[in-house]
Formats: sequence, structure tokens, C-alpha cells
Amino acid sequence: MPKMKSNRSAAKRFKKTGTGKVKRRKAFKSHILTKKSTKRKRHLRKSTLVSGADVVRIKRLLPGW
Repeated sequence: MPKMKSNRSAAKRFKKTGTGKVKRRKAFKSHILTKKSTKRKRHLRKSTLVSGADVVRIKRLLPGW
């Protein structure tokens, strides 16, 4: 049986933490930054965890986890 393939777009967007949670980047930080406040942009820099409802869907896209 061939190897399972992980979804490459998901693999680039999500990382697994040491405790097994799923980490993601925040949205709205790629362009049109002039109208956004410095405080807002600073908070968007930090990564955050994926909500529990979506973790199952993401783990299905990344079978090697």
C-alpha cells in the first residue's frame, strides 16, 4: 500500500506544539497595512492555537502527525 500523502497547503500553514496542540498564524496581516493601527499589527504578529472544533479536520489533512 502506498504512503499517505499530507495536504501540502495545510502542512505549510500549521505546526504542532510540543503538547500536541495545533498552532496557526493570524489572518489580516499580509497587505493593506497602512490603515491598520500599530497595536493591531503588533497583535497580529503572534501565533495562536487552532480552535478545538477545527483540530480534527486539520489532523485529517496531515496524516503523518
